[in-house]
Amino acid sequence: MMLVLRSKNLVSCRTHADALRVLVADNRIQGSQTVSISTAEQWEKEVLADPKVSYQVDRLFTSTDWHLLQNRLALTAVSGNVLNDVVYQASVLQPDKQLFNVKIPFEGAPVTNQRSSGRCWIFAATNVFRIAIMKKHNLANFELSQAYLFFWDKLEKANWFLEQIVDTANEDLDGRLVQQLLRDPVGDGGQWDMLANLVAKYGLVGLPKRRCRSDADATIQVPQTIYPDAMAAQSSSNMDSVITAKLREDALVIRSMCSSDSHVSRRSLPIVKEKMLKEVHRILTIMLGPPPKPDAPFTWEYLDANSKYHTVSKTPLEFAKELSSPTLTRTLHGADVNSFFSLVHDPRHEPLTHLTVSRLGNVIGGRSTSYVNVELQTLKTAAIKMLKAGLPVFFGCDVGKASNSRTGIMDDKMFNYGLAFDISLNLNKTQRIITGASAVTHAMVLTGVQVEDHKGEKKSVRWRVQNSWGKDAGTDGYWVMSDSWMDEYVFQIVVDPGFVDKEVRDVVDTEPVVLPFWDPLGALA
Repeated sequence: MMLVLRSKNLVSCRTHADALRVLVADNRIQGSQTVSISTAEQWEKEVLADPKVSYQVDRLFTSTDWHLLQNRLALTAVSGNVLNDVVYQASVLQPDKQLFNVKIPFEGAPVTNQRSSGRCWIFAATNVFRIAIMKKHNLANFELSQAYLFFWDKLEKANWFLEQIVDTANEDLDGRLVQQLLRDPVGDGGQWDMLANLVAKYGLVGLPKRRCRSDADATIQVPQTIYPDAMAAQSSSNMDSVITAKLREDALVIRSMCSSDSHVSRRSLPIVKEKMLKEVHRILTIMLGPPPKPDAPFTWEYLDANSKYHTVSKTPLEFAKELSSPTLTRTLHGADVNSFFSLVHDPRHEPLTHLTVSRLGNVIGGRSTSYVNVELQTLKTAAIKMLKAGLPVFFGCDVGKASNSRTGIMDDKMFNYGLAFDISLNLNKTQRIITGASAVTHAMVLTGVQVEDHKGEKKSVRWRVQNSWGKDAGTDGYWVMSDSWMDEYVFQIVVDPGFVDKEVRDVVDTEPVVLPFWDPLGALA
């Protein structure tokens, strides 16, 4: 029900509750289910009213005068400019600088660029993986092939989707579950456990950088790629739309076959499904190129940081096993990236709760998505410990909130919309989650933190973030995240079990609370 306010001026009421009390006392509320044109016109008059200010020396502005002048000033400023440019709080952001007293000694290079794709989780994870490989092989520049994992993820997601359609054949087509499955069957996003599934089944392929000399004897970097980005990897929307359209069509065929009384239809379902998957594979092969075979050796030729030539012949699966080799784990102070798991801060649930999301995954038979819910300080403490040990930290956040890609700053105080509209936006983290206002939308890597004394305690102040949007976003590709922004918009970090207490590690072995497929925690970065 809409409240139609019949009042000449309620400017002095600073909150909805104040206004409601005044109107109830004066019996000036009329219930209506529609937007009244006459009431909207009255509201407009109040917004744009001229205070008729007298400029006599003894004339003082009232709060109403200032309020009306503010509306006119806001109209002039906002109607001719980008809103966020008008309400940007530059003075508040002074502490958000690229200075940190804790920083991993080796961040890896180059800064990566996912371009117009949603592959941030693959980029963030491979940026974590590459540190140990670069240390072992003494590399100045190195990337793992994101396109290689992208190819197999699309194929696995298509298979996962078709299996879910078979399993939900008796559910209503217009029910929430089936509609959620149909919404985005092969989206670019993913989660850490999904990445672990891909690496375990398909391995890794490198994108080494070879040093050479120009005629001017200036060192330049030339990529010598084993499986490079095709155009469809860099800008994936067209490929995704074709595969999605095909899979939705296939879903209706499968549901029809499952509902048929014919035993022939049911027996032929595996054959039909394999044909559907073969068509998806054809699309991927044509648009991304045929990938290396997981069990077939590839030859990697590279020059190390000292310009010494090396050659390595391994299969992608053998190459991935290096991440757990004693040599590489020693370079990471004993950390084995294959044992990493996710901590989340979801205030809807009790701390030390094991969470998972129904039907969320990519590889049939692989590990399921798993999250250990913890207090925010537990999450921060684990991240700081890892950074002090020289380890990068994968994290998931809602990057579109209170952030600026030009400056590379994420600060929850960045914009003050009250200046323009005289409103306050007061949803807390829990309320944003349950109303759909916030979820994980992007994955990046923490590489540093500023820790300072605060009333006798060590407190994090700001964090250094390695993004995957190229060198032009932020400071040479690196961003600054305020600690209060982390409180509000960071949901997940991926940790080595050695950097959390036993009571946290033990939660992984408990029976998880299974959240529905549409739960916000199932959002894919």
